[in-house]
Amino acid sequence: MRIIAGMAKGIRLKTVPGTKVRPTTDRVKESLFSVIGPFFDGGWVLDLFAGSGSLGLEALSRGAEHAVFVDQSRASIEVIRENIRAARMDEKSEVYRKDARAALRVLIRRNVRFRYIFLDPPYHEPVLNQTLQMIGENDLLEGGGVVAAEHASDHRLPEQTGELQVVRTLTYGDTTIDLYQQEENGRG
Repeated sequence: MRIIAGMAKGIRLKTVPGTKVRPTTDRVKESLFSVIGPFFDGGWVLDLFAGSGSLGLEALSRGAEHAVFVDQSRASIEVIRENIRAARMDEKSEVYRKDARAALRVLIRRNVRFRYIFLDPPYHEPVLNQTLQMIGENDLLEGGGVVAAEHASDHRLPEQTGELQVVRTLTYGDTTIDLYQQEENGRG
């Protein structure tokens, strides 16, 4: 696994040992970023259920201003920190070892808004619906921003939750990514 494009292109990323973390493949990551914008002009990124931090680091490498990485696993947090150091992105990164919902509550209180939110929980954990609902109801996404929710292809997410609406679905074998944006009449 590596950073595909941008200022940290080619940096090899460590993965979390064991089978509990399923990293987004380079092929899926490359396709996702070609859809949401190959390069960015700033904005904050949230990499929730971050695993190795691959998605947030890719966004930083492509021009995002700042990334918040959240995972509840100690092993994941250690790997994320190592990958941030390897990519020399320390000053642009925050790392938290927290449950996703607890982290979202903290970010809501901080009144932080993100241009890109990456959700890639373990496929067997049914947390995506609740997480999307929290994001959609609490103004965490800035206008024009995108939530990328990765899940097993045999699982369906709601077309709409709060102010978030699916605008595109990308399927790669057993992996699907639903892209959400705020409705036109929403706060975005």
